[in-house]
Amino acid sequence: MRFGIDMGGTKIEIIALDDDGNEQLRERIATNKEDYEANVKNMAKLVSDAANKVGEQGTVGIATPGSLSLETGLLQGSNATILNGKPIKQDLEAAMGQEIRIANDANCLALSEATDGAAAGLPIVFAVIVGSGVGGGLIVNGQIVEGANSIAGEWGHNPLPDATEREIQGRPCYCGRRQCIETWLSGNSFTRTFKGEIDNVDDDDLHAKLILDAMRAGDDDAKVHFGKYVDRMARALGSIINVVDPHAIVLGGGMSNADELYDAVPEIWGQYVFSEHVYTKLLKSKFGDSSGVRGAAWLWPKD
Repeated sequence: MRFGIDMGGTKIEIIALDDDGNEQLRERIATNKEDYEANVKNMAKLVSDAANKVGEQGTVGIATPGSLSLETGLLQGSNATILNGKPIKQDLEAAMGQEIRIANDANCLALSEATDGAAAGLPIVFAVIVGSGVGGGLIVNGQIVEGANSIAGEWGHNPLPDATEREIQGRPCYCGRRQCIETWLSGNSFTRTFKGEIDNVDDDDLHAKLILDAMRAGDDDAKVHFGKYVDRMARALGSIINVVDPHAIVLGGGMSNADELYDAVPEIWGQYVFSEHVYTKLLKSKFGDSSGVRGAAWLWPKD
């Protein structure tokens, strides 16, 4: 049995997969936003209870926002800030009494989709999260590529390619730089940019789905805005194709639910790719919000 846990800022989810990837159990609890030690104990209890329910012990993999520092082993860069600076791997292993594997949640998304998801069996898979932020993960021959600095796949904090004069001025990113891809392609940015470009739009309740619904209903402003978003995504993914040349790019996160992207982006990304033909596929994640927790379980491969 493989147990996977997705540790997020609001919820902790566990899944149990058998050898064929069939889901045997799934449960979730709320994240304790104030007590790190309580979260460690809760995750250990989730695994213990799950093993009792399925009647079998198993391996444990954890998906977290952020990554483990290569120097200290402490978690860094997590938007679940209570985890930052904590030896989460060591603490969980002590609480569970067994070795665990831990990886960035975007890497877990990529691993899930390359193992038995939308890009199953393809040699090179790049998966991206376009949600409240923009992250990514790279899989080569079924293995996560972490890189020398443990940041492989962090495409969201590169500058937006072929930027217009307005985009060059950009907006500040929380990472301290400007013009980051994340500041243009995240779901929050999709909404914020629309409010900034369209006169008299200051509705605090406006969100990406409402803009997409307006586009589908024929609203001209929404159609123009979506066209700009498509071009920005084509430029950003075109640069990934030029460097990594993946067989597939899989989209996850809230903006991945805009089905129009899967035709519109490949229609134009060829002008940004250094190749006469682009054979890379743009795919929607098969398991959606479940890909992260499934990928955590697959941190222990079949062999």
